[in-house]
Amino acid sequence: MSTTPLPAALFESLLLKLVAVLELTQRPEGIVTPQAKQAVLQATNDFKSTLNQAKDISTRLPGGELLIEDQIEVIEMLTELRDRKRQQLAEFASRAVAASSASAVEHRMEVDSMASTPFHEP
Repeated sequence: MSTTPLPAALFESLLLKLVAVLELTQRPEGIVTPQAKQAVLQATNDFKSTLNQAKDISTRLPGGELLIEDQIEVIEMLTELRDRKRQQLAEFASRAVAASSASAVEHRMEVDSMASTPFHEP
C-alpha cells in the first residue's frame, strides 16, 4: 500500500486542461492554421497525458480493485464494528463511573465509622 499522498493538484488540473482544449477547438476562426492545429494538438496531448496519470494513480489506490458492492459491504462492516466499539466504550465508561461512585461511598462510610468510634489508648 502506498503511503504517498494523493496528488490533488493533478486531478484538479484536469478540468482546466479540458477547458483549454475546448476553448481552442471552439474558436470562431476555427483551427485551420498550422499554429492553431499545433496548439490544439499540444493541449489535447497535455490533457491526455494528465488523464492517463490520474487513471494510473486511481487504479493503484487501495481498494480500487473491489466492485462497488464489495466496497459497500466493507463500509457497512466497518461502520458496524465502529458502532459496537462505541457501545463497548459507553458501557465501560458507565461501569467505571458506577465503580468509582461505589468506592467513594464505601470510603466515606469508613471515614464516618472511624469518626464515631471513641478513641481508645492501648
